[in-house]
Amino acid sequence: MYNTKLLTIEDYENFEIIYDDFCSKAKSEYNFELDPIDYDGFLDSVEKGIIECIVLYDNHRLVGFLVYTTAISEAIELNIIHCTEQENYLNHARELLTKFLELTRDLRKHKIVCYPMLGNQKSLIGTVVREGFQFVGIEVLRFRTSGTESKELFSRARMVVLPKEYRIVKWDNKYLEDAINVIQESFKDSSDALFDPRFKTIPGCRDIVTKVVNDVYAKFLPEATSVLLYNEQPVGFSFMNITNDAIVNIPLVGVILEHQGKGLSTLMLKRSMDEILNNRVMSNVTEINTTTETNNLQALRLYKNLGFLEDYSYPQAYLPMSNLK
Repeated sequence: MYNTKLLTIEDYENFEIIYDDFCSKAKSEYNFELDPIDYDGFLDSVEKGIIECIVLYDNHRLVGFLVYTTAISEAIELNIIHCTEQENYLNHARELLTKFLELTRDLRKHKIVCYPMLGNQKSLIGTVVREGFQFVGIEVLRFRTSGTESKELFSRARMVVLPKEYRIVKWDNKYLEDAINVIQESFKDSSDALFDPRFKTIPGCRDIVTKVVNDVYAKFLPEATSVLLYNEQPVGFSFMNITNDAIVNIPLVGVILEHQGKGLSTLMLKRSMDEILNNRVMSNVTEINTTTETNNLQALRLYKNLGFLEDYSYPQAYLPMSNLK
């Protein structure tokens, strides 16, 4: 007999065991970059309403949970479905997903659901398809600072000569409004906008860019963030941030359409990467990583040219607002 409900204080004692089980598998089975927040931090986030947690009981045994949030973006972000019994994994995950869709029904009238199906969650594709979810394939690429493969490829990267009307400079807050406009123009018709509708509007892109530069997602690296100027007007940006003082991420790269196809994104990213790789303050950096769509061949060529290697891919699921259940 199944019972699904929102996590409450009466569940805390039993929930700690299953949360610890999830933490022990977060990197190995779900491809988490960093360790999840500790148990007390998780409960604090639930109690503050930053995240919502649904728990599943099977014959009075707590066997799974689902976490989602509406606090970070305009979408309902389904973060993780974790179940402890592999033999009943699909059934338990289906129960949790059904409860999630029930609890978010009103929200889904004006919000999409996005769900990065990392690691073992790929096995739930059939389950989420039946609920109307659609998919975009996401590729994770890494430039590893240890070893020689990435560095050798980087040293041999194909580069164009920067035309005289262009200039590449580091980030300055005076470029904020320009960055918002460039990112919106670059991403409004992209696959990213399917699962993060903020990219479709200027206010949405303002939310994304300001969160990047204000350290909401990770620590912003203004010195390593590059700005492409055309006759002194910003037309491209490559943002950089860092987590745990060791992992650099490229959250956004955008160039206005008329300036694309000229090799300028490569020059922007090279300047950003040079700043990271040659900066003694960032000597602890172990990798630079990024993501792109699996079918975005232009972006894949760009990153591979600079020494990034494909690591793994995952389905980014999203449930459009029109698919209410």
